[in-house]
Order: sequence, then structure tokens, then C-alpha cells
Amino acid sequence: MSSTLDTTATARPGLGRRGLLKFLLPSLFGVGLFLIPFSVGDTVNIGMGLMAKGLQDLLGDWLPAIATAVLCLSVVITSLVKLTRPAWASQGIWQEMFDVGPLWFAMRLLGAAFATMTYFQVGPEFVIAGHTGGVMLNDLAPVLLTFFFFAALLLPFLVDFGFMEFIGSLVRKPFRAIFRLPGRSAIDATASWMGSGTVGVLITAQQYEKGFYNRREAAVIATNFSIVSIAFSLLITSFVDLDHMFVPFYLTVVVSGLIAAIVVPRLPPLSRKPDTYYEPVGCQLAEKHSAGMGVFRYSLTRAVERAEKAPGARELIRNALFNVADIFLALLPLVVAIGTLALILAEFTPIFTWLSYPMVPVLELLRIPEAEAAAPATLVGFADMFLPAVLATSIDSELTRFVVACLSLTQLIYMSEIGALLLKSKIPLSLWELFAIFLLRTAITLPIIAFMAHTFFF
Repeated sequence: MSSTLDTTATARPGLGRRGLLKFLLPSLFGVGLFLIPFSVGDTVNIGMGLMAKGLQDLLGDWLPAIATAVLCLSVVITSLVKLTRPAWASQGIWQEMFDVGPLWFAMRLLGAAFATMTYFQVGPEFVIAGHTGGVMLNDLAPVLLTFFFFAALLLPFLVDFGFMEFIGSLVRKPFRAIFRLPGRSAIDATASWMGSGTVGVLITAQQYEKGFYNRREAAVIATNFSIVSIAFSLLITSFVDLDHMFVPFYLTVVVSGLIAAIVVPRLPPLSRKPDTYYEPVGCQLAEKHSAGMGVFRYSLTRAVERAEKAPGARELIRNALFNVADIFLALLPLVVAIGTLALILAEFTPIFTWLSYPMVPVLELLRIPEAEAAAPATLVGFADMFLPAVLATSIDSELTRFVVACLSLTQLIYMSEIGALLLKSKIPLSLWELFAIFLLRTAITLPIIAFMAHTFFF
């Protein structure tokens, strides 16, 4: 009893006006940027997304050239560091960024080579084609450059001033009971839902490296809560000519995605991940509820305590610039390299067609029309999330297009973006584990989607 009273007594002074303002002002700014959707014309977006779109419009056709220059710069700096071993890159973040192993250096070389060949349209057709290298350099890289630029700069307002602690403490019990996860992971899901799955992965990776998620939790959150945004869902329904069914479409995605988020973490490989923390920092999370306070007051106290420890302006700017450099020079080459390779395999080889043969009887069992045409679309999403929708446009059956489009949004793991982000991060997930999780999510969500389509909508 005395320890509880002491905890309460020491916590209450932290709820003074200064502490509350230090929590509320930056956090509300972060919420406004990342979690509140805006309707602009026919699209739905978030504040940070609108800023990224504005930068895209400003730079326009320069973005592919900028991306190519950034990828080449990454190779040049990495080569210099490997050859000359300068003192500034002998330790710390610069060493981690540029003193990489042979595999990651090869990926940077490959990414720069793919981007250069595509930009100048020199090289094999399977690399520079519009639906392989062109997709990565002209469509995806500009989005990532602008999106991650603002995400890296502005994420601290959402995660460093107590908002994660506030929400995490409020929803701790249901998230622990249902998903076996900390309550703060609700922020990852919301940021993904309103903005982008890549933002969710970025939040998860940072929280893992800061000691707020253990290995199992980080792997589970990154592969099950980095859901696609409403904006992308609207794009998919429009592309497959299902605009009139968006509400049942998104309802199906949410229901099947939630069920997968409950089931998949309880199966290998995720269930075998250890509950250990990132060694350099250890566990920094203390989700304990004091009996001397109500849930709301305790959550507010935790938030204010975190805000009081937030970095100062100079450190925030320094960390943000380091994050931008890491994303541009270390992550972007990997995304372009892996994404282009995945699209080449999908578009110029029969690998995904061969792999999809067992899916034909499964689709027939689920009474999905045009099963042979739909089968490749059920697996090609591992390469890129947009590819199933591309294949679905040639399918006449509206029900089949509905199922394929819903499935593509619930599989979540696609190598052209999310997969590359996860492999680059410190979250312990291998390529084969990502493929296994992709197959598990397919196996779990496909019957649910088919059932909902047949029972409620068609």
C-alpha cells in the first residue's frame, strides 16, 4: 500500500501545466500530421502525406534523377569508407551506415546500377522496362523520397513526447489479451491505416531499437499491423473497377486482417521469436498500472514523464537528419535493388505462375470463378502489392476481382517496399521467414474473404 501511495505522490507533480503542455503540444501536432485523415478532392490523405505530395508536385520530373543521384552517392561514399577507413566512420552511426558487409554493398551497387540503366534507358529490356525498373524509379522511388523525408523529420512529434505512452497505457489490457502486444503498438496500426504501411514499419523499427518492443513483438507488429492505408485501398478499388463496393471491400480487408493478426503471431515462425530486447539498449518499457490512480490519470502521468525526457531541439534536428541520411543512402538502394529483382521475376519468368498451380484447386474449392486466371494473382503480391490488381484487370468476374484485390491488401509482405524495409531494419526477420508469413496470411485470409464475398456481397 505504501509503495502505491508513494508512486502516486511522486507522479502527481509531473502533471503540472509545463509538463502537460510539453506532452500535449508536440503530440497533438504529431497526431494531426500522421493520424487525422483529410479529404482532398476525391482522395483521402494525412497531413504528412499532403506535404509529401506537395513536394512531389514541386520537384516533378526531377525526382527520378534525384533518386538515381542519391543511389550513386551511396555507392561512392560506401566505397570510400571501405577503401580508406576514415576516422569519422570508425564508429557510431556513420560506421553502421557505410561500413557494411559484402551482401549489402552488392545490393547498393545493384540498386544504383538498376536506377542508372532505367533513367538513361540503357541496358537489358527486363531491367529498364516500364513495369520493372520503371515502376521502381519513376513510380515508387519519388514517393519514398518525399514520404520518408517528412516521416523521418516529423515522427519524433508522434513518438518522443509521450503519445505512445499515453495510448499504450490506455489500451494495454485489450492489446495484451488479444494480440499479446504492448498497447503502444496501436499507434503503428493507426499510422499505417491513415497514412502508409511504410510509416508503421518505420515506427516499429525505431521503437524496437529504443527498447520499447522485444524481438517477438517487433516482428509481429511489423508483419501484421503495417496495414495498407485507406488512400491506397481507394486506389486499388478504382483500378479493378470496384469503386461502388469500397465499403464492403474495406470491411472485408479489416475483418480478415484482424483475424490474421490474432492467428499468425501464434504460429511459427513468429511464435518462436524470443522475448528478448535489442542488446545495446535493453528493455525500456514498463507497462505497470498503479492501483492508486485511474487508467486515464496513470496514462497521462506516463505521457508527461516521457515528454519531460524528450530530446531538445538541437538533438531532435540532429537525429532527424541522421534518419533522413540513413533512409536515403542505406534503405533506398536496397528497396530499388530488391524491388526491381522481384518485379523481373514476376514479369519475365514463369516462377509465380508455377508456384500458383496448387492455388487453382483451392480457388475452385472456394467457388471462385476463373480460378486459373486468378491463381497467379494470389501469390505475385509477394513481389509487389500492386501486381495482383494489375493481373485482376483482365478477369471478367467481379467476385474474383473483389477476392484478389482484398487478398492483395491483407497479405502485407511485399518485397518491393515493406519486405525491403524489414530486411534493412534490425528487426530479426529473414527473407524465408517473410515468405512463410506471406503464405500464412494468404492461407488464413483467403477463405475469410471468399466466405464474406459469397455470403454478404455477391
